[in-house]
Amino acid sequence: MLLTLTTTHQPATDLGHLLVKHPDRAHSFDVPVGTAHVFYPEAGEQRCTAALLLDVDPLRLAGAQGRGRGRQQAPTPDSFTLGRYVNDRPYAASSLLSSALSRVYRSALRGESRERPELARTPIPLEVRVPVLRCRGGAELAVRLFGPLGWAVTATPIPLDEQHPQWGDSRYVDLTLTGTNRVADALNHLYVLLPVLDDAKHYWVAPDEVDKLIRAGEGWLADHPERGVIIRRYLAHRRALAGLALARLAERQPADEPTAEPTGDGTTADEAAVEGGQVAARRAPLAARRREAVLGALVEAGASRVLDLGCGGGALLAALVGDRRFTEIVGTDVSAHALTLAARRLRLDRLPERQRDRIRLWQSALTYRDDRLRGYDAAVLMEVIEHVDPPRLPALEDAVFGHANPATVVVTTPNAEYNVRYEGLPAGRFRHADHRFEWTRAEFAAWVGRVTATYGYTAAISGIGDDDPEVGAPTQLAVLTRQETSR
Repeated sequence: MLLTLTTTHQPATDLGHLLVKHPDRAHSFDVPVGTAHVFYPEAGEQRCTAALLLDVDPLRLAGAQGRGRGRQQAPTPDSFTLGRYVNDRPYAASSLLSSALSRVYRSALRGESRERPELARTPIPLEVRVPVLRCRGGAELAVRLFGPLGWAVTATPIPLDEQHPQWGDSRYVDLTLTGTNRVADALNHLYVLLPVLDDAKHYWVAPDEVDKLIRAGEGWLADHPERGVIIRRYLAHRRALAGLALARLAERQPADEPTAEPTGDGTTADEAAVEGGQVAARRAPLAARRREAVLGALVEAGASRVLDLGCGGGALLAALVGDRRFTEIVGTDVSAHALTLAARRLRLDRLPERQRDRIRLWQSALTYRDDRLRGYDAAVLMEVIEHVDPPRLPALEDAVFGHANPATVVVTTPNAEYNVRYEGLPAGRFRHADHRFEWTRAEFAAWVGRVTATYGYTAAISGIGDDDPEVGAPTQLAVLTRQETSR
């Protein structure tokens, strides 16, 4: 099976730096079902194409399928007596190609390039082609999945037999995507959506697949109009895992999006998310309740000039912009890509000038002092501190509480004790793959106490979400107020 990635960005051979594969030679990698090859059919200054060819060993594939028999969750094209030996798996793009892509383009998927770091963060013209893709749902589904991601999609059905057109089309399409995207985004789109279109995974789908999906879907899956289809198919129709994924994605869900969507079996995603003895209730998702609590704390503090530190894709910024009591709003993030997503969510290019003048987006790292952040009424660290390595927390504390020193700081973070209430989240695992820690209520209170004592603040701690009598609320909230003598 084959996948090609072409760019006309000049010099086009910079594609080799982004993929970390030199255009002047072929590269081979051993994978569980065969060998993956990367080579460049063309490599010029004007145009460069990288090809990923997966050569499947039928015996190794049959062995892998044999080991997984009896545990397959999704319909497969080889669900018949000789299916292990007679199937389309060596030829049609599927989760096999997706797994090979993650193996050979690991750095590129993360958006890392030692030689071209700026280019790795820059959208460039790209063309992707997958000549044979099993597409359960037809060409129209390919358009629905890739179109919202900024791709121009050409999905041409492949006839069963070119010599006999009256036989109709096969289940396969020849897929071409063209658009301007970061290489990392393009690869992550493919990594998730190729097995979704095939709707059959070649391996057992365990809970760690939720982490993979959330990581690869960062910045686009939460807002995708077909995210329900994507999540169900990627997770092989396992309701508990799909519910967990939807619950985690809800943290990035804009306030005006629906809170529940069909799962395909008559239930809603919210109901699926609370399987295992919890009561399904139709209420605002935790992400929306968190934003409401943060906004309430800011209003109570009388803040009008507000910093959203670590703003990500801009969910809280959108809520701040909708309230005219906030006259100056600044979103900061270490990721330029996240700021681009925030600008897109806020529709900055379409806002009236008066509205646009209220908003600023700055690239800034929270572990370094930044003079631009001084003098604001309030700062928000909403679901941010748990993404910082614990040894770096003192640097964040100094930069935010010591140097920026806003009058009010609002902090939210997960309550680790509540994790036992999440079906499908194994013991000891965090809610998000990028979390460096998750604190109990006592641990959070201890950290807040240390910060207040060091930097001259007072604090009030509470919870967000339904309060469980045994483990507390799912989210912890602290509102820290600067003492007048600390300035």
